[in-house]
Amino acid sequence: MTDKYSHLNKEDLVRLLMRRDAERKLGLCWERNVEDHEQALNGDFVSLNLNAKLSCGDTPYDNLLIEGDNFDALRYLQMAYSGRVKMIYIDPPFNTGNYDFIYKDKYVNKEDSFRHSKWLEFMFRRLTLARDLLTQDGVIFVSIGDDEFGYLAVLMDEIFPGEKVGTFVWKRRSGANDPTGCFTSTDHEYILCYANPGFSFQGIEKDLSGYNNFDHGNPDPWKRGDLTKAHTYKNRPNSFYPIQNPENGIWYPCNPQRVWGPISEVFIKPGKKAPKTTIERILAQKKVLFPENDTVVTYKTLPEMKKGIDNGTAPQYLRDNLFDTGKENDEYLKFFVGKPIGYGSPGYKRFRSEVKRLEKPLSTWIAPTNSKVDDKDPSFFMQSGMTMEGTKLIQQMLGNKAFNYPKPLSLIKNLVVQSTGPDDLIVDFFAGSGTTGHAVLAVNDEDDSDRRFILVSSTEATSSEPDKNICRDVARPRLEVAIKGYHYKTKSGVITIPGVNGNFAYCTLNRIPAGHIHSDIQHDQVWYALQQISGFGIIPYNTEKKVQIAETISGQIAYATELDKTSVTMIKKMAAQLTPVTVYSWQPGVLKQRIYGDHIAFEQIPEFLMDRFGIKK
Repeated sequence: MTDKYSHLNKEDLVRLLMRRDAERKLGLCWERNVEDHEQALNGDFVSLNLNAKLSCGDTPYDNLLIEGDNFDALRYLQMAYSGRVKMIYIDPPFNTGNYDFIYKDKYVNKEDSFRHSKWLEFMFRRLTLARDLLTQDGVIFVSIGDDEFGYLAVLMDEIFPGEKVGTFVWKRRSGANDPTGCFTSTDHEYILCYANPGFSFQGIEKDLSGYNNFDHGNPDPWKRGDLTKAHTYKNRPNSFYPIQNPENGIWYPCNPQRVWGPISEVFIKPGKKAPKTTIERILAQKKVLFPENDTVVTYKTLPEMKKGIDNGTAPQYLRDNLFDTGKENDEYLKFFVGKPIGYGSPGYKRFRSEVKRLEKPLSTWIAPTNSKVDDKDPSFFMQSGMTMEGTKLIQQMLGNKAFNYPKPLSLIKNLVVQSTGPDDLIVDFFAGSGTTGHAVLAVNDEDDSDRRFILVSSTEATSSEPDKNICRDVARPRLEVAIKGYHYKTKSGVITIPGVNGNFAYCTLNRIPAGHIHSDIQHDQVWYALQQISGFGIIPYNTEKKVQIAETISGQIAYATELDKTSVTMIKKMAAQLTPVTVYSWQPGVLKQRIYGDHIAFEQIPEFLMDRFGIKK
């Protein structure tokens, strides 16, 4: 018993627990081992080993493909990339119970009573680490199916409070199935989207070609817009009123099912400030477009008007029976007796300068590639292929169906285009077959940009399949052939797909016990970490040099593995330059005594990395 409760007897403790149990809480509760979680966070140091033979392209490597457990990888990325990732996309196991979720080297099946708790703890650990990677305007997408959709949404609400953007829905398959036995076909998946403040999708440019009318002396073009909005006269009574053309005196009744957009000042209560867009102000600004050469009717008496209503010759918006009683309807119609009434409907002169954004907003409905999308729709629809597209592409690139149910390339490309800029960093720590990396390379090739990716793909090995390695045998060759190009056979001949610009470093994870870092960490592991922390790519470690040097955006970094006359002289030359230099060394005190300069700084290794990683000294 802790000191906090030591003053309570058994009866008091029981009452306290009963009161807590009676309180209703909104959120998730699942079985978890907090001590195990804390131990995992505060345990071993994680480093990267570069496998040059499995890497691809010229150095420095801008992109990373990491083989290993993504929890360890996220701890490493937190050290090196905290606050620098614009977009995260992950496609975690859906936990269907059908051999898709591996937990502690074993598949979790449907009969496991802790199935959902294991999955939630698994995701909680990773999402809390991923959260800190995002930039201030960063965004995270998580694909999920029906089995865990509800749990995941609540979990992400807790991890990213107040940052939900929306849920995208995309059609993953054609055909039909009935998994529940209730005669439904599960054809869709979901992509939950959460983002930091300041994030916005790109959308797509609106068609502004309709703004082709000009008023004399005004360079701002305009087009005819809708003066009404989708509310009934019952929903918006202060927008239900007749409008008179001040030029010719013709009156226009309001559509009771779609009232005017602006309100009338008649309905503004005394002391209340009038909005900028009342109908009176719009009329004074001559922004109401009245029908030209309109048909007009004037009814001298109410019976004459009602006869026109009954035989269908009256203007449309007089023919609706608005009120519950005939008496109320008659009172409404009496206003128009003796007045010229137009058959048309006024519009709104909308100037291009009034357009708040030049882009259409992004719809959360992702339309299938072969479907027709109305260009006049006010929203922009991303279009994506189905899972079959991903399977077919893998087969074309690798010559076999090496991965089950990969996401279609078109889906991830759309998310990259809509969410990132030309120099942004994208991370996928459930990378599987490498679709996200392929998408980044493809988008860069299309718009000549320099987005970078970091992928983490596990081996997916189990006790029954110890040699399985999805990262090495699927993701790596896929990215390589995307860069180098490939060809495949069809009935009409051989199709050749040219390669795209790009590279990647293939790395594996290495755990070092906290107490052994000084003795076990290798120079190349230190050098790779320092380059990434400094915002650089990866230059392979040169064993023949005692000082490793790299140019970064903010200056130079150097890692001195040995201190002798040659290495000290080299560092002195760097200090004499005007460019800022940071020197990392196992003996920075020695260098500080010999080298001076306003533009040089020294850091202790490995303490600098331990501090960044969060290991207590």
